[in-house]
Amino acid sequence: MSGPREIICTDAIEWLKNTPIIEGSAYIASMPDISEFQKITLTEWKEWFASTAKLILEKTPEEGVSIFYQSDIKVEGTWVDKAFIIQKVAEEIGHELLWHKIVCRYPAGTITFGRPAYSHILCFSKKFRIDISKSTPDVIPVIGDKTWERGMGFHACELIAKFLTKETNVKTLIHPFCGEGGMLAVANTFGLNAIGIERSPKRAQRARDITVNATKDNWELL
Repeated sequence: MSGPREIICTDAIEWLKNTPIIEGSAYIASMPDISEFQKITLTEWKEWFASTAKLILEKTPEEGVSIFYQSDIKVEGTWVDKAFIIQKVAEEIGHELLWHKIVCRYPAGTITFGRPAYSHILCFSKKFRIDISKSTPDVIPVIGDKTWERGMGFHACELIAKFLTKETNVKTLIHPFCGEGGMLAVANTFGLNAIGIERSPKRAQRARDITVNATKDNWELL
């Protein structure tokens, strides 16, 4: 079972602004942090991050879900909690937090610098509500392999794809800032249609070509 995949090589912000709400869709985003910008202050980046999160939430169908996969950063002597920024925006525009999971990027007890040893996965919706009796683990102890340094771990991708196919009526997963497309490839294996938006031509081509297969313990690139 495999769904179709479309990769659009363009600026994700402009695509979002110019694209109407696509019914039957869900969004997954891992938005760039300040290290991926040139000549921008921390305050300016926070404003960009919040406005981009708002745009993604606003483009999500009311019965759909928006999922954010984000790692906090430590910069200028402060801790920037991306989950907090997204939750503030979501609350302002009437989207409720359905679940919040933690993915361990390194084993518990590991000391890290620059980024913490875990990432957040947050799921929001305006009208869709989950069945609490079908809860899944809140802490994912192993991130799994990734297609590239900034990519999502395959264990997290699998959790998201299973949630969408088993608990929602979503047919299409839309992924702004899709990078090399690991999340989209996993979504395809679960039968979901996938749309990725990526500005880098090299990464966009990789996202078109990537194929994955589930193994007993992980996912492998084909």
